[in-house]
Amino acid sequence: MKFLLFSLALWVTDPTTPVYAPCPDEVSFEKAGLVDIQKVDPSLLVDLKYSTTDNFVKKDVYGCITRCYLQPDVAEKLKKAQEYLRKNHPNYRLLVYDGVRSRKVQWKLWEALPQYAPKYRTNYVAHPTRGSIHNYGCAVDLTVATADGKALDMGTPFDFFGSEAYPRKEDEMLRQGKITKEHVRNRQVLRDAMKAGGFMGITSEWWHFNAMSLAQAKVKYTIVEE
Repeated sequence: MKFLLFSLALWVTDPTTPVYAPCPDEVSFEKAGLVDIQKVDPSLLVDLKYSTTDNFVKKDVYGCITRCYLQPDVAEKLKKAQEYLRKNHPNYRLLVYDGVRSRKVQWKLWEALPQYAPKYRTNYVAHPTRGSIHNYGCAVDLTVATADGKALDMGTPFDFFGSEAYPRKEDEMLRQGKITKEHVRNRQVLRDAMKAGGFMGITSEWWHFNAMSLAQAKVKYTIVEE
């Protein structure tokens, strides 16, 4: 027994044992009062696209951030949306692509679209000086997936810059054969769940939902700079 305890002590103090330091950006989010959505509802699925190269800039702009953070009341709304989805579609889950986004990252995304003049670029990325609702932790990008994490076919990928992704143009895209009725049905499943949670969609991105207006977010919260 003494040998076992001695060996255990050596293992614990062995300098080759990896030590995992917390992500400083995630620590900053928590100090600012934001919450990890999977601590609010562990059944939520998360795949932070800006922490991978699977996004429109084709590079990781989040670094060590791998968890999704939102304002506490927004996270509670997302939990309600998930509960609605599970009640009405037991085999489905919400799969979150993005939550809070610092203004520092917002600049990176803005500058990644030089092919668009500023007045058109705002169709895809909010101008960083004005701020995005994401920058306040009050917006979420997401889709619907099966319980094992396979995203439903929505007709376009996340962050697709084209009319096929516009909810307001779905009827037109259907007539042109660019999306299908199945795509619209899948999007409606997402919209119904998010509406039940208290979110509002936008007309140009099927994946984006706001918990409140930008004006309300500015009154209630402080923008996340870093």
